[in-house]
Amino acid sequence: MNDQLLMLFSFVEGSAVLAPFMFILFHLLRQFVFIPVAVVCMAGGILFGSLLGIVYSLIGLLLLSALFYGCIKKLPRTYEKLLKIKQKCFGHHAKLTVGQIAILRLIPFFHYHLLNVCLLERAPAFRSYMKGSLTTNIPLVVFYTVFGQFISRFTPSMIIIILFALSILFFILREKVVVMKWKEFFPGT
Repeated sequence: MNDQLLMLFSFVEGSAVLAPFMFILFHLLRQFVFIPVAVVCMAGGILFGSLLGIVYSLIGLLLLSALFYGCIKKLPRTYEKLLKIKQKCFGHHAKLTVGQIAILRLIPFFHYHLLNVCLLERAPAFRSYMKGSLTTNIPLVVFYTVFGQFISRFTPSMIIIILFALSILFFILREKVVVMKWKEFFPGT
């Protein structure tokens, strides 16, 4: 993974005009080389500075979300697999709020497209999905782009405190009402 990032850094330095476009394209291709979103956002902060890194990362992630929206309905087996993983992680009746999805995006080991599926369940129309995608990607991009330099200096106890605080926020932002149909509650009737 470090070799891939070094290649990205050297390429960006060599082609200043194409660098933003290549960086945005790298956001679209990063899942095929198994690089986490957080690492790419940190690289954007290092390469372009905080403000431009945020803008380019946000554009890349919004394009990725739009591409996901267009492709996921055409790949029903992948969609079903992601739904099964969602049900294992959050339960059968869990419907995450936009705030919960935004918080889970801040935790690097949550699958980005799994959270896109959760967002798609919340907002199935393209316009509302993209609005939710923008809302959930802003904290991710800002946090990892601006504070990316400092994250590497965090101690393990500080990381545990941050994850605990995010867990509390996740619990606070949950949906307080769950509606179940009679047949779901009593499956034998």
